[in-house]
Formats: sequence, structure tokens, C-alpha cells
Amino acid sequence: MIRTPIYTTKKLEKLVKKLIQTKPYGKSGMLGKWNATLFYIDRKKCWLITNATTQYMVILTDIKAADLKNIEEIFKNTLYTQLIYDGVLVEFDDLNALIGGLDFLPTDNDKKTTGFQNHRLQDLDWWKYEFGSLDNMPIKDLTNRMNSSPVHIGEGSKISDFTDSITEMKKLLTE
Repeated sequence: MIRTPIYTTKKLEKLVKKLIQTKPYGKSGMLGKWNATLFYIDRKKCWLITNATTQYMVILTDIKAADLKNIEEIFKNTLYTQLIYDGVLVEFDDLNALIGGLDFLPTDNDKKTTGFQNHRLQDLDWWKYEFGSLDNMPIKDLTNRMNSSPVHIGEGSKISDFTDSITEMKKLLTE
């Protein structure tokens, strides 16, 4: 069975101890690994989950302890709606098959993805002041802005190595 690994930061790992496994239980899916970190807006716990290959991001807002039993469904629904908002047309059943189940794992110390997430969280901090409370923040639009920002994917420093996360996710899903 296909499984999608989500590596958590130490801060998030402490919060979701019951979900953490020591190793993935199945074959990794086409979407590859994801990294998740915890941040707060209005003292509400939010997760920033980033695909390591495409740097595509999804934000889960106001996650409570009671939501952890449904976190797989919450992640898949949020990813699906974000993809549709970003213009990446995919059927939910196809996406569900690509993701399979979720394996929450301890940190893998992916410095590139962690640095990328920290940079994007600074953008969110700036938008927090612009919009005020979490209720006023258009999360799908803000995530779209972050996914539309130029990212460097590749080894060289050529201009062709720069793209955006939405384009990379479209490529990945159409392969």
C-alpha cells in the first residue's frame, strides 16, 4: 500500500506524540515526502506542510487535539481544495490514491525545506498584521501567494532552475 511520509519538526512532534511512528510502513507515493511545522495565529495552532520535491505548501488552521484522529482526512481535503484554488485540476479520488495513508515521522533534519518554511512563515507574520485575526485571513489566497513565489529547484544557479511551486506540482501530478 502507498503511504506518504510527513516528517515533523520537534515542536510539532511533541504535540502529536501519538501519531509519530519510527519508520514508514509502506512504499512512498509519487508525491514523495512532506515536512510539517507548527506555528500560531491568534494563539491557535496551525500547521505548514510542505512537499520537499516541489516546495508546494498547505496550511491547516486551528488544529486541536480532537482533530488529530481525522488529520489524514483534513490534510487530504485541504490539499485538494488548495490545488483547485491554485488551478491544478485533479480528481479527489486520484489524489487520494496518490497519497494513500499518512505516516507521521520524527524530523529528518531537511535543512533546505525547513529554511524554506521559516522564510514563508515570515511572510505569514507580515500578513498577520495586515489582516488582523485568523478569521479575517484568506488562508487559501495567502497560501496561493506563497506557492506562486519563485523557488529554486535544481542544483545550478541558472535562471531556468527557478520556477514556482504550483508549476512544479502540476508537472508532478501530470507525469
